[in-house]
Amino acid sequence: MIKHIVMWNVRGDDAATRARNLALLKSEFESLRGRIPGLLYLEVGIDDSRIDYACDVVLYTAFESRQALADYAQHPEHLRVRQVLGDVRSTRHQVDYEVQPEAGRDRADHDIPSTQRGDKDHVQTV
Repeated sequence: MIKHIVMWNVRGDDAATRARNLALLKSEFESLRGRIPGLLYLEVGIDDSRIDYACDVVLYTAFESRQALADYAQHPEHLRVRQVLGDVRSTRHQVDYEVQPEAGRDRADHDIPSTQRGDKDHVQTV
């Protein structure tokens, strides 16, 4: 399984604009659930720490394989989201890493929070 984690800061000259941009980013990425083959898990979190060095938002995803992640990058729905968001996002940080399943555990369940496993709003099992 490949974990793909991306963090951004969003643009906005005032708090209301930034809040709208954060809500748009969250809703657009969450719209990808159930639409991307090989996407096992998707979560969007908006920072509430207000620490000056924190990013505004994080996208936490898990994919079946590196190929599934590569396919996601070019998937029409992902490209649509990127287009809708345009330049809403400013700085971007990304980490991709492989996680090996433990013996006796289902690959799709590995390292996905137990409260999320099997919840069709959060997990797509392929």
